[in-house]
Amino acid sequence: MTRLLTVDNLRVRYPTRTGVIDAVRGVSFTLGRERLGIVGESGSGKSQTGRAIMGLTPPHGIVTADKLDFSGIDLLSISARERRSLRGKRIAMVLQDPKYSLDPVMTIGKQITETLRTHEKVSKAEARDRALAMLEAVQIRDPGRVYELHPHEVSGGMGQRVMIAMMLIAGPELLIADEPTSALDVTVQLDVLKIMDKLVSERGMGLIFVSHDLRLVSSFCDRVIVMYAGKVVEELKASELNTAQHPYTRGLLNCMPVIGENRHPLPVLDRKPEWAA
Repeated sequence: MTRLLTVDNLRVRYPTRTGVIDAVRGVSFTLGRERLGIVGESGSGKSQTGRAIMGLTPPHGIVTADKLDFSGIDLLSISARERRSLRGKRIAMVLQDPKYSLDPVMTIGKQITETLRTHEKVSKAEARDRALAMLEAVQIRDPGRVYELHPHEVSGGMGQRVMIAMMLIAGPELLIADEPTSALDVTVQLDVLKIMDKLVSERGMGLIFVSHDLRLVSSFCDRVIVMYAGKVVEELKASELNTAQHPYTRGLLNCMPVIGENRHPLPVLDRKPEWAA
Protein backbone atom coordinates (compact mmCIF):
# COMPACT_ATOMS: atom_id res chain seq x y z
CA MET A 1 0.00 0.00 0.00
CA THR A 2 1.36 3.41 -0.98
CA ARG A 3 1.92 5.53 2.10
CA LEU A 4 0.32 8.95 1.63
CA LEU A 5 0.59 10.42 5.13
CA THR A 6 2.85 9.67 8.08
CA VAL A 7 2.09 11.14 11.50
CA ASP A 8 4.64 10.37 14.21
CA ASN A 9 4.32 11.70 17.78
CA LEU A 10 2.07 14.63 16.86
CA ARG A 11 1.44 17.06 19.71
CA VAL A 12 -0.79 20.14 19.84
CA ARG A 13 -0.50 22.42 22.89
CA TYR A 14 -2.27 25.63 23.87
CA PRO A 15 -0.66 27.93 26.47
CA THR A 16 -3.22 29.56 28.76
CA ARG A 17 -3.13 31.77 31.86
CA THR A 18 -3.59 28.73 34.05
CA GLY A 19 -1.12 26.48 32.27
CA VAL A 20 -0.62 24.52 29.07
CA ILE A 21 -3.46 22.45 27.61
CA ASP A 22 -2.30 19.35 25.75
CA ALA A 23 -5.02 18.84 23.12
CA VAL A 24 -3.14 16.16 21.18
CA ARG A 25 -0.52 14.04 22.95
CA GLY A 26 1.79 11.88 20.88
CA VAL A 27 -0.58 10.71 18.14
CA SER A 28 1.02 8.42 15.54
CA PHE A 29 -0.48 6.71 12.49
CA THR A 30 0.03 6.20 8.78
CA LEU A 31 -2.47 6.56 5.96
CA GLY A 32 -2.46 4.99 2.54
CA ARG A 33 -5.03 5.34 -0.19
CA GLU A 34 -7.72 4.06 2.14
CA ARG A 35 -10.46 5.12 4.57
CA LEU A 36 -9.22 5.70 8.11
CA GLY A 37 -11.80 6.40 10.80
CA ILE A 38 -11.01 8.39 13.94
CA VAL A 39 -13.51 8.02 16.78
CA GLY A 40 -13.76 9.19 20.37
CA GLU A 41 -15.72 11.52 22.62
CA SER A 42 -15.94 15.26 22.07
CA GLY A 43 -12.69 16.80 23.26
CA SER A 44 -10.59 13.70 22.59
CA GLY A 45 -8.44 15.51 20.01
CA LYS A 46 -9.92 14.19 16.77
CA SER A 47 -10.56 17.55 15.09
CA GLN A 48 -7.35 19.05 16.49
CA THR A 49 -5.41 16.25 14.83
CA GLY A 50 -7.05 16.99 11.48
CA ARG A 51 -6.49 20.73 11.80
CA ALA A 52 -2.82 20.22 12.64
CA ILE A 53 -2.35 18.15 9.48
CA MET A 54 -4.08 20.88 7.46
CA GLY A 55 -2.06 23.66 9.09
CA LEU A 56 -5.20 25.24 10.53
CA THR A 57 -4.17 25.26 14.19
CA PRO A 58 -4.72 28.77 15.64
CA PRO A 59 -1.56 30.93 15.82
CA HIS A 60 -1.22 30.59 19.60
CA GLY A 61 -1.24 26.79 19.33
CA ILE A 62 2.05 24.90 19.33
CA VAL A 63 2.29 21.97 16.89
CA THR A 64 5.24 19.58 17.08
CA ALA A 65 5.92 16.11 15.68
CA ASP A 66 8.81 13.78 15.07
CA LYS A 67 7.42 13.43 11.55
CA LEU A 68 4.48 14.95 9.72
CA ASP A 69 4.96 13.90 6.13
CA PHE A 70 2.50 14.13 3.24
CA SER A 71 3.61 12.39 0.05
CA GLY A 72 7.26 13.23 0.74
CA ILE A 73 6.56 16.80 1.91
CA ASP A 74 7.51 17.79 5.46
CA LEU A 75 4.42 19.71 6.54
CA LEU A 76 6.18 21.26 9.53
CA SER A 77 9.05 22.81 7.57
CA ILE A 78 7.32 24.20 4.47
CA SER A 79 6.39 27.86 4.24
CA ALA A 80 2.91 29.28 4.77
CA ARG A 81 2.68 29.93 1.02
CA GLU A 82 3.47 26.29 0.23
CA ARG A 83 0.87 25.20 2.77
CA ARG A 84 -1.75 27.34 1.05
CA SER A 85 -0.91 25.78 -2.31
CA LEU A 86 -1.56 22.33 -0.82
CA ARG A 87 -4.81 23.23 0.93
CA GLY A 88 -7.83 22.79 -1.28
CA LYS A 89 -5.89 21.15 -4.10
CA ARG A 90 -3.96 18.20 -2.67
CA ILE A 91 -5.28 18.21 0.92
CA ALA A 92 -8.81 19.28 1.78
CA MET A 93 -10.90 19.29 4.94
CA VAL A 94 -14.66 19.23 5.34
CA LEU A 95 -15.29 21.14 8.56
CA GLN A 96 -18.04 20.20 10.97
CA ASP A 97 -20.34 23.22 10.90
CA PRO A 98 -21.00 25.02 7.58
CA LYS A 99 -22.45 28.05 9.42
CA TYR A 100 -18.94 28.97 10.53
CA SER A 101 -17.06 27.74 7.47
CA LEU A 102 -18.91 29.35 4.56
CA ASP A 103 -18.50 33.05 3.80
CA PRO A 104 -21.87 34.68 4.56
CA VAL A 105 -21.46 37.49 1.99
CA MET A 106 -20.45 35.33 -1.00
CA THR A 107 -22.81 33.21 -3.06
CA ILE A 108 -22.39 29.47 -2.85
CA GLY A 109 -21.40 29.25 -6.51
CA LYS A 110 -18.70 31.89 -6.15
CA GLN A 111 -17.20 30.11 -3.15
CA ILE A 112 -17.01 26.79 -4.96
CA THR A 113 -15.57 28.21 -8.18
CA GLU A 114 -13.06 30.29 -6.22
CA THR A 115 -11.66 27.08 -4.74
CA LEU A 116 -11.33 25.54 -8.19
CA ARG A 117 -9.88 28.59 -9.96
CA THR A 118 -7.35 29.16 -7.19
CA HIS A 119 -5.69 25.86 -8.08
CA GLU A 120 -6.58 25.27 -11.75
CA LYS A 121 -6.49 27.53 -14.80
CA VAL A 122 -10.07 27.18 -16.00
CA SER A 123 -12.50 29.66 -17.51
CA LYS A 124 -15.44 31.04 -15.56
CA ALA A 125 -17.81 29.01 -17.72
CA GLU A 126 -15.95 25.74 -17.12
CA ALA A 127 -15.68 26.48 -13.40
CA ARG A 128 -19.42 27.08 -13.23
CA ASP A 129 -20.18 23.84 -15.11
CA ARG A 130 -17.95 21.82 -12.80
CA ALA A 131 -19.43 23.47 -9.72
CA LEU A 132 -22.96 22.67 -10.87
CA ALA A 133 -21.96 19.07 -11.59
CA MET A 134 -20.46 18.72 -8.14
CA LEU A 135 -23.54 20.20 -6.46
CA GLU A 136 -25.64 17.68 -8.34
CA ALA A 137 -23.25 14.90 -7.32
CA VAL A 138 -23.89 15.62 -3.62
CA GLN A 139 -27.63 15.30 -4.23
CA ILE A 140 -28.61 18.98 -4.29
CA ARG A 141 -31.80 19.49 -6.26
CA ASP A 142 -31.89 22.37 -8.68
CA PRO A 143 -28.15 23.14 -8.42
CA GLY A 144 -28.53 26.18 -10.68
CA ARG A 145 -30.76 27.87 -8.10
CA VAL A 146 -28.58 26.88 -5.12
CA TYR A 147 -25.50 28.14 -7.00
CA GLU A 148 -26.87 31.71 -6.77
CA LEU A 149 -27.91 31.56 -3.09
CA HIS A 150 -26.04 32.79 -0.03
CA PRO A 151 -25.23 30.36 2.84
CA HIS A 152 -27.96 31.72 5.13
CA GLU A 153 -30.56 30.85 2.49
CA VAL A 154 -29.95 27.10 2.68
CA SER A 155 -30.56 24.55 5.42
CA GLY A 156 -27.81 23.13 7.61
CA GLY A 157 -27.83 19.82 5.76
CA MET A 158 -27.62 21.54 2.39
CA GLY A 159 -24.82 23.76 3.69
CA GLN A 160 -22.92 20.64 4.69
CA ARG A 161 -23.32 19.21 1.18
CA VAL A 162 -22.08 22.52 -0.26
CA MET A 163 -18.98 22.24 1.94
CA ILE A 164 -18.36 18.70 0.70
CA ALA A 165 -18.77 19.80 -2.92
CA MET A 166 -16.34 22.69 -2.37
CA MET A 167 -13.69 20.42 -0.87
CA LEU A 168 -14.01 17.72 -3.54
CA ILE A 169 -14.14 19.90 -6.65
CA ALA A 170 -10.35 20.15 -7.07
CA GLY A 171 -9.86 16.39 -6.66
CA PRO A 172 -7.69 16.25 -3.50
CA GLU A 173 -5.33 13.36 -2.79
CA LEU A 174 -6.16 13.51 0.92
CA LEU A 175 -9.53 14.45 2.38
CA ILE A 176 -10.05 15.03 6.10
CA ALA A 177 -13.78 14.81 6.78
CA ASP A 178 -14.80 16.08 10.23
CA GLU A 179 -18.32 14.77 10.92
CA PRO A 180 -19.23 15.30 7.23
CA THR A 181 -22.59 13.54 7.41
CA SER A 182 -23.82 14.55 10.87
CA ALA A 183 -26.37 17.08 9.53
CA LEU A 184 -27.62 14.94 6.64
CA ASP A 185 -30.66 12.74 6.20
CA VAL A 186 -29.85 9.01 6.13
CA THR A 187 -30.51 8.68 2.39
CA VAL A 188 -28.37 11.70 1.52
CA GLN A 189 -25.73 10.47 3.98
CA LEU A 190 -25.41 7.24 1.99
CA ASP A 191 -25.09 9.18 -1.28
CA VAL A 192 -22.29 11.35 0.15
CA LEU A 193 -20.48 8.27 1.49
CA LYS A 194 -20.71 6.69 -1.96
CA ILE A 195 -19.05 9.78 -3.47
CA MET A 196 -16.20 9.58 -0.97
CA ASP A 197 -15.89 5.82 -1.43
CA LYS A 198 -15.69 6.30 -5.22
CA LEU A 199 -12.90 8.86 -4.83
CA VAL A 200 -10.91 6.45 -2.66
CA SER A 201 -11.39 3.43 -4.91
CA GLU A 202 -11.18 5.09 -8.35
CA ARG A 203 -8.89 8.09 -7.82
CA GLY A 204 -6.78 6.60 -5.03
CA MET A 205 -7.63 9.31 -2.53
CA GLY A 206 -6.78 8.91 1.15
CA LEU A 207 -9.62 9.67 3.57
CA ILE A 208 -9.53 10.49 7.27
CA PHE A 209 -13.11 10.16 8.49
CA VAL A 210 -13.75 11.76 11.90
CA SER A 211 -17.01 10.68 13.47
CA HIS A 212 -18.90 9.85 16.66
CA ASP A 213 -20.96 7.21 14.82
CA LEU A 214 -19.21 3.93 15.57
CA ARG A 215 -21.60 1.88 13.48
CA LEU A 216 -21.06 4.10 10.45
CA VAL A 217 -17.29 3.98 10.85
CA SER A 218 -17.24 0.20 11.28
CA SER A 219 -19.14 -0.30 8.01
CA PHE A 220 -17.54 2.45 5.92
CA CYS A 221 -13.87 2.64 6.92
CA ASP A 222 -10.97 0.23 6.46
CA ARG A 223 -9.21 0.98 9.76
CA VAL A 224 -10.20 2.75 12.96
CA ILE A 225 -8.20 4.79 15.47
CA VAL A 226 -9.80 5.33 18.88
CA MET A 227 -8.75 8.51 20.72
CA TYR A 228 -9.13 9.46 24.36
CA ALA A 229 -7.77 12.60 26.08
CA GLY A 230 -5.58 13.47 23.10
CA LYS A 231 -4.04 10.01 22.74
CA VAL A 232 -4.59 6.96 20.55
CA VAL A 233 -5.69 4.15 22.85
CA GLU A 234 -6.46 1.54 20.20
CA GLU A 235 -6.08 0.92 16.47
CA LEU A 236 -7.77 -1.94 14.64
CA LYS A 237 -9.54 -3.00 11.46
CA ALA A 238 -12.95 -1.37 11.12
CA SER A 239 -14.59 -4.76 10.59
CA GLU A 240 -13.22 -5.85 13.98
CA LEU A 241 -14.45 -2.81 15.92
CA ASN A 242 -17.09 -4.85 17.75
CA THR A 243 -14.33 -7.09 19.11
CA ALA A 244 -12.17 -4.21 20.39
CA GLN A 245 -10.19 -5.00 23.55
CA HIS A 246 -9.50 -1.63 25.17
CA PRO A 247 -12.01 -0.90 27.97
CA TYR A 248 -12.58 2.64 26.65
CA THR A 249 -13.57 1.34 23.21
CA ARG A 250 -15.72 -1.32 24.82
CA GLY A 251 -17.36 1.42 26.90
CA LEU A 252 -18.15 3.49 23.79
CA LEU A 253 -19.69 0.47 22.10
CA ASN A 254 -21.71 -0.39 25.19
CA CYS A 255 -23.23 3.12 25.28
CA MET A 256 -24.91 2.67 21.89
CA PRO A 257 -28.64 1.87 21.78
CA VAL A 258 -29.55 -1.66 20.71
CA ILE A 259 -32.77 -2.18 18.74
CA GLY A 260 -35.14 -4.52 20.50
CA GLU A 261 -33.52 -4.21 23.92
CA ASN A 262 -34.75 -2.24 26.90
CA ARG A 263 -31.67 -0.24 27.91
CA HIS A 264 -33.02 2.68 29.87
CA PRO A 265 -31.09 4.47 31.13
CA LEU A 266 -28.16 3.78 28.79
CA PRO A 267 -24.90 2.75 30.46
CA VAL A 268 -22.53 5.59 31.38
CA LEU A 269 -18.92 5.41 30.27
CA ASP A 270 -16.67 4.75 33.25
CA ARG A 271 -13.43 6.64 32.57
CA LYS A 272 -10.21 5.44 34.19
CA PRO A 273 -7.33 7.85 35.04
CA GLU A 274 -4.79 5.42 33.57
CA TRP A 275 -6.35 5.74 30.08
CA ALA A 276 -5.11 9.33 29.92
CA ALA A 277 -1.67 8.59 31.34
